Amino acid sequence: MTLFDTIAHHASQTPHQPALLGSQGELDYQSLWQQIQQLAGVLQGAGIRRLALQLDNGLPWALIDLACTWAGIVVIPVPHFFSPAQQTWLLESSGADALVGPEHQGWQAASPLVLMAGRPDEQAVPLWRRIPARLPELPAGTAKITYTSGTTGQPKGVCLSLEQMTAVCGSLALRVAPARVEKHLTLLPLTTLLENLTGLYVPLLTGACSRIPSLGELGFSGSSKLDPAALAQALLRWPSHSLVLVPELLRLLLALCLNTPALATQLGTLRFVAVGGGKVAPELIAHARAAGLPVYEGYGLSECGSVVALNGPHGDRPGSVGLPLPHCQVTIAADGEVMVSGSAMLGYLGEEGETGSQIATGDLGRIDEEGYLHITGRKKNVQITAFGRNFSPEWVEAQAQLCPAIARIVIFGDGQPANVALIQPLPGSQSQLPEQIARLNQQLPDYARIHHWLPVALDQLPGLLTANGRPRRNEIYHHFSRQISQCLTGETS
Repeated sequence: MTLFDTIAHHASQTPHQPALLGSQGELDYQSLWQQIQQLAGVLQGAGIRRLALQLDNGLPWALIDLACTWAGIVVIPVPHFFSPAQQTWLLESSGADALVGPEHQGWQAASPLVLMAGRPDEQAVPLWRRIPARLPELPAGTAKITYTSGTTGQPKGVCLSLEQMTAVCGSLALRVAPARVEKHLTLLPLTTLLENLTGLYVPLLTGACSRIPSLGELGFSGSSKLDPAALAQALLRWPSHSLVLVPELLRLLLALCLNTPALATQLGTLRFVAVGGGKVAPELIAHARAAGLPVYEGYGLSECGSVVALNGPHGDRPGSVGLPLPHCQVTIAADGEVMVSGSAMLGYLGEEGETGSQIATGDLGRIDEEGYLHITGRKKNVQITAFGRNFSPEWVEAQAQLCPAIARIVIFGDGQPANVALIQPLPGSQSQLPEQIARLNQQLPDYARIHHWLPVALDQLPGLLTANGRPRRNEIYHHFSRQISQCLTGETS
């Protein structure tokens, strides 16, 4: 069954089971199905073909996404963490003819969209229209264009079909089923494909409830600022069974648990916590589990419809990213690159030619004797020191996650006689860095050790982090190249 067949089934069999819960109200499965069909009719009647969605997390985002997809209207999420120039590029390159969200230059106001019409929680959201200057052709079956910033400056539109997204979600539902998740809390922006699928579609496939507070309620502000106290309060307010985290959020959640007994008790309701979006040290997983957090590492990329592999209660190997999901196949090329087939995107927006059935991920990895996938680094990030030693900076950076004073770290050593680390310390922790780096170095081979380091605020500078907080190495290197050179020439330490 498709996602919408399943929602209709739940509406028939368990009509009053909660489906969506947010600050704006609550919808059971019967009401959700009615609202999807009603809103889809309005959108189709307006002649909308491609809708850009630029709203905060909440019921409106979920309803519009679902209604558009049901109506055959292409959804184009607009990440709030994109720069204004990137957002403009997204709107122009996608050929969007409708926009829900704040005003952008060149768009004309239309009648607002009325959501949950006839209910006490009825609300209107702004709708903008325009005739696109260009209408790039889409691969047949495109339901969503998700823009991935990756490690380059210009976002790329990844075209995905509903069939592919449903296949991914079906596999995820099977992998997570032993945890018996009934309530999921969205912590990541719904504009990211990972949370869109795992936080909205998977719960709806399984008959669970997706709890969708706004990002502001969770303590997020701007592109990457987060108030830990506000996050703790939100977690206390929204008890749930599952979360999806990036590594930075896992580290923060672990620290909050250790320092806030009431929160640690509350999080005892968690049954499954997935972490992905960057390499995670096995020791961090172990620490989280020791604190009572049922954490499982996974791996994926937008070009494969998000998640490709995931550990779970009935198949778990810390240090790996889990067994490949049943809808796809993973192999390792001769040069060590991870190749994924059976879950390929339809193509990049604006690029001609067939994508093919196999995606070259750009990641290096291996598959162990029991079939678990291990990611060892990025193919293009392998660094060779001036002494001819090869190492993956992601490996060292993952080990550095265990240093409590380090919020973010990026290491450069390619072609150099020594490695330089740019470190963003946690507030008030910079004085602890020398001791913690010394301890970290004791665990590393000499060629991978941190020889020089600089404290920097990576999240305060535009364009240095990707959508989920991963470093853009090239941009960071170019921004700090002078300081890195000074470290290596002994002008600073």
